[in-house]
Amino acid sequence: MSDSETEQTPKFDSGSFLKNLTQQPGVYRMYNDKREVIYVGKAKNLKKRVSSYFKSNLDSVKTITLVKNIAHMDVTVTHSETEAYILENNFIKKYKPRYNVLLRDDKSYPYIHLSGHKHPRLTIFRGSKKDKGEYFGPYPSAWSVRESLRLMQKIFPVRQCEDSYYRARSRPCLQYQLKRCSAPCVPGYVSDDEYQDQVNLARLFLKGKSKDVIASLADKMEQASQSLNFEQAAIHRDQITILNRIQEQQWVSGSQEEMDVFGLAYRNGMACIQGFFIRDNKLLGNKSFTPKVPANSELSEVLESFVVQYYLSGGKSIPAQVVLPFKLEDKASLEAALSQEAGRKVSFFQGLRDEKKRYLELANTNAETTLTTMLSQQKSIHARYLELERVLEWQEPIQRMECFDISHTSGQQTVASCVVFNREGPFKNDYRRYNIEGITPGDDYAAMAQALKRRFKPGCDPAKIPDILFIDGGKGQLAQAENFFEDWQGEKMPQLIGVAKGTSRKPGLETLIMAGSHETIPLEADSIALHLVQHIRDESHRFAIAGHRNRRQKEKSRSKLEDIPGVGAKRRQSLLRYMGGLQEVLGASVEQLEQVPGVSRELAEKIHAWLRSA
Repeated sequence: MSDSETEQTPKFDSGSFLKNLTQQPGVYRMYNDKREVIYVGKAKNLKKRVSSYFKSNLDSVKTITLVKNIAHMDVTVTHSETEAYILENNFIKKYKPRYNVLLRDDKSYPYIHLSGHKHPRLTIFRGSKKDKGEYFGPYPSAWSVRESLRLMQKIFPVRQCEDSYYRARSRPCLQYQLKRCSAPCVPGYVSDDEYQDQVNLARLFLKGKSKDVIASLADKMEQASQSLNFEQAAIHRDQITILNRIQEQQWVSGSQEEMDVFGLAYRNGMACIQGFFIRDNKLLGNKSFTPKVPANSELSEVLESFVVQYYLSGGKSIPAQVVLPFKLEDKASLEAALSQEAGRKVSFFQGLRDEKKRYLELANTNAETTLTTMLSQQKSIHARYLELERVLEWQEPIQRMECFDISHTSGQQTVASCVVFNREGPFKNDYRRYNIEGITPGDDYAAMAQALKRRFKPGCDPAKIPDILFIDGGKGQLAQAENFFEDWQGEKMPQLIGVAKGTSRKPGLETLIMAGSHETIPLEADSIALHLVQHIRDESHRFAIAGHRNRRQKEKSRSKLEDIPGVGAKRRQSLLRYMGGLQEVLGASVEQLEQVPGVSRELAEKIHAWLRSA
């Protein structure tokens, strides 16, 4: 905010507000003259905490700037400081105040879920734990989960298929032929006890008790050998071999069964927090976080805000031990809040030695390395922006750019992408895809027009109107954007620029086409301004292709039976189960369809006619 804007902010009457303010715990919100929440805080004593902002001897530049912009305040009283922590986190997520430290990566981590069915299923899971069964994790990435499931398929023949697929089987699928499932879906292939034995072994393995699993398999192998069941003994032998190989590859954390370790690096207004996650005596992996940090923030505030938002945002497993690089000011209160959320005691550790110290040093080193890379990338991106501003003779700093692209296969499953770049590079939170419908297949111009209409709806947020809107294509695509914006009534008009490929379509031969005059701006292949344009263009291309492939795959996997009027999920299952598969249903006569339980003569004729017409 500029100095002139600060001077126009109405003077907040702090004396009147503090006069009747309660001393109970709670959460306070600060607003600017536009009634926007600019800061959210919590306090054990509201009056004491809020009063500290209006002292005459403030020494924090950030606090001084914040106080100058306060036009209004309100509070929410809570029963305890623990409740205040949770409410503060909820408000920060809701309002995203500019003077709060904001955790930008708020996704929940994936787990492995062992379902509570008669024949349990192993699968990847993300979100709140509502389904029955057991959860193992969290894992640092979906790749970690998929890799674990892939390995487990080789060791324990426990099903991983969808429940609908499992219920519809009348004979074993390919996974059984590959010896990656024991086919519990079809009677006669594996007994319930045998299947449960494999489930129990998988459960022990996921709990980190590989030695117990190997011991159990060794006993089973011995019993099978004594019974002269050498085929079964060979299966157990192979399981033991794979387990021993996996054990050699795993990182073991020694005596630490469950612990999160966070390292912190802060430089030039940017922060990086590196987390290491230990579960069941194994280091599952690590992950870096780059919270949005207001200028002049204290490191203690950055770390405390991160811990609160990370663990109280839902979907995160809270371990019994959390290792931090330094002590938090409100350590006891935050421990109490996390303990209440986890339903058990949670403790913070600092000033460590032995294993905890080694993990913390490793986390700090990784945080510093990641931050150095981020600063280098940011410097490079900043230089590219400056060069683009010079090439375009742009007077103000470019804050936001968008790029549109279209992807389809012979006009089918058309998808338009919109990617967003800010001064830090790709801003993926604002990426959008649009499934294009109701146009002539292959008409890219109509697809572009529809995407623009859906993106720039009347009344859309002026703050999200880009300074520059790139259109991937030549004058034809650019003309569609120009036509759309002819009647634009928004507060801000983006600069439209077409990105035309050269005659050979090779990178480095692109030309920028300015809207209106259609003036072309050729750029040298080594121009860093061109590299920035190529980056946003290629990102829009990648995002459009990924969306198109997902839509095409979804269409391929969609059953032809789903579109038949009067045939719901249960009737589809009956048809597939009774007839033996989709191909048999497609080739069946009316009389054969009529034999399916729940299918009348009239419905059989309707199904038959629909499938023939399709």
